[in-house]
Amino acid sequence: MKAFSLFATVAALAIVASPALAADAAPQPVAAAGVDIVRPATDLPPPITRRAPAVVKVNLVTQEVVGKIADGATFKYWTFNSKLPGPMVRVRVGDTVEVTLHNPADSMTMHNVDFHAVTGPGGGASATLANPGETKTFTFKALQPGLYIYHCAAPTVAQHIANGMYGAILVEPEEGLPKVDREFYVVQGEIYTEEDHDAKGELTESITKLLDEDAEFYVFNGAYKALTGANQLEAKVGETVRIFFGVGGPNKTSSFHVIGEIFDNVYNLGSLTSPPIKDVQTVTVAPGGATVVDFKLEVPGNYVLVDHALSRVERGGAGILHVTGPDAPDIFKAPPNANHDSSH
Repeated sequence: MKAFSLFATVAALAIVASPALAADAAPQPVAAAGVDIVRPATDLPPPITRRAPAVVKVNLVTQEVVGKIADGATFKYWTFNSKLPGPMVRVRVGDTVEVTLHNPADSMTMHNVDFHAVTGPGGGASATLANPGETKTFTFKALQPGLYIYHCAAPTVAQHIANGMYGAILVEPEEGLPKVDREFYVVQGEIYTEEDHDAKGELTESITKLLDEDAEFYVFNGAYKALTGANQLEAKVGETVRIFFGVGGPNKTSSFHVIGEIFDNVYNLGSLTSPPIKDVQTVTVAPGGATVVDFKLEVPGNYVLVDHALSRVERGGAGILHVTGPDAPDIFKAPPNANHDSSH
């Protein structure tokens, strides 16, 4: 087992200046490569500009893939559309959403999908329960704005979620959301393996650890420190950013925090019609829950995204927001190389 050094881990993440310099990006021999299952935080639909309801078609494929979970290690993920999280769905209140779920013939088990944005039995779970080789379709009307989780709800539900079957759907209010310069999509989950989180080779799921809620990995977007290196978030001084943040779970509550930033607006519990809470340091997000946070970038450097249950950083729960632009010594001034990057 690796020695626990939270300070060293966070410090090492904070001084990553660019993908080319990231420690996680350095070439390393791997025991098993696996496919890339990480969904970049920038992979989300743009804001909706239309102001009339429409029919929106959502196509989900329940793909079981051996993916890279960490350097030298793979895991048999169960996914929506081969990435974690599943695709972010973006609709407008009043839209009719047509969901088609296909479970390929080579799947090892049945799958389905439960949308928390649905008003109707099971969130669509029973309507989409598909054996290998089957395709199921249902429709629902998006009645209430908000950011909502969706997930597989086939038995055993916790197993399907822990193996990677979760994502988020944004239902925009009629007037849309306030404009920001950049939007990001981040979903936290847990992975339960028989092996320790620093083991190599193909790791195997542990039902015992799952039932005991004893996770080996805490991940943003599917893998160990997935949103660092080449997948780090990028922005500039003076820009406003919005993070759509959810927790797939299946078990653990997140204390979402960006080290060195304060959230200007928090749309608590994912509600987009309640007044946002101002000036928040850390926001609690339950499993199966979500939030939306906005903040303006004033100082260049590297900002570490964490679950502030900070031992989870050691198990993969961290990302980087890399901000470039001019220094702002009236706001923040530090000695050279003090975990501060002012690259332009």
